[in-house]
Amino acid sequence: MLDERKTAILRAVVQEYIETAQPVGSTHISNAPGVKVSSATVRNEMAVLEQEGYLAQPHTSAGRVPTDKGYRFFVDHLTEPGRLDQARRTQVVDFFARTHGALERMLHDTSRLLSELTSYAAVVVGPAVELASVRSIQVVGVSARHLMVVVVLSNGSVDHQAIELADDAAEGRLAAATEHLQRHLVGRSLSESETVPVAGEPELDALLEKVKEALRPARDVESVFVGGASSMAQAFDAVEVVREVLNTLEQQFVVVSLVRDVLDRGLSVAIGNEHGVEPLSTCSVVVAPVQVEGEHLGTIGVLGPTRMNYPRALAAVEVVSDRLGKRLAEG
Repeated sequence: MLDERKTAILRAVVQEYIETAQPVGSTHISNAPGVKVSSATVRNEMAVLEQEGYLAQPHTSAGRVPTDKGYRFFVDHLTEPGRLDQARRTQVVDFFARTHGALERMLHDTSRLLSELTSYAAVVVGPAVELASVRSIQVVGVSARHLMVVVVLSNGSVDHQAIELADDAAEGRLAAATEHLQRHLVGRSLSESETVPVAGEPELDALLEKVKEALRPARDVESVFVGGASSMAQAFDAVEVVREVLNTLEQQFVVVSLVRDVLDRGLSVAIGNEHGVEPLSTCSVVVAPVQVEGEHLGTIGVLGPTRMNYPRALAAVEVVSDRLGKRLAEG
């Protein structure tokens, strides 16, 4: 643990660097709240903080910048979720008051909202399909040999899967398939579609098998929405870093694994190398679960540079996750 003066100096350095992105000198810090000592004393204390790994000096004549360890101390000991200003709180309230329609659209728009609130990239991982039950399923004819399976899930998502037949399908057979699927799959998870029993009619069972085959990819789908990725370009000076970050954000599996791993470790913030994704080593992630009646149905988070405004990011993630959970509970 750091003593009171070193703690105050570290806090001031982190806050100043978050604000300016410039190495912080001792003269500026000597007048910071809670410090109030000579610049020479600040220099000595900053040297100790550097030796202990909380600060680093990019160049010999430059001021100091926080390290991942310094940010971690700041987040764990000096930071609580801030409070969104009135304009941002109003923005959140208005958004969830008017958002309706398909789940996918709402989650996509939520990622954009969160990015606007923080100026960082935002990630929204929707409810896992295997956790949702089937509310409705229909087999609909598009043309004589082209069908569409339409599934409405309890999490509000709607899935469409196309089927192409070798022969024309009779209208009565589509109705029979719909009735059979409704009877055996409604109220159960989509992953249980393989257990739907045969109907005992060869042509109908052949159609049901086609439906099961079409639904297999849908069972593994996990909706991931990334909003504001372009804002990351403004957070880094190095073009190569921006390229690596944007490329990583395009990889859905990596994004899902990242936010899951952070939550599984009981963290709300992962800083730099802590999250283990090398291309994002200069980034921090702030995450929160989306819960409905105590059940974890999704995750939201923001990803920004390690010098992100942690209080604001924590506040935005907390408010939006709470509002999104309540919105999902409404159905």
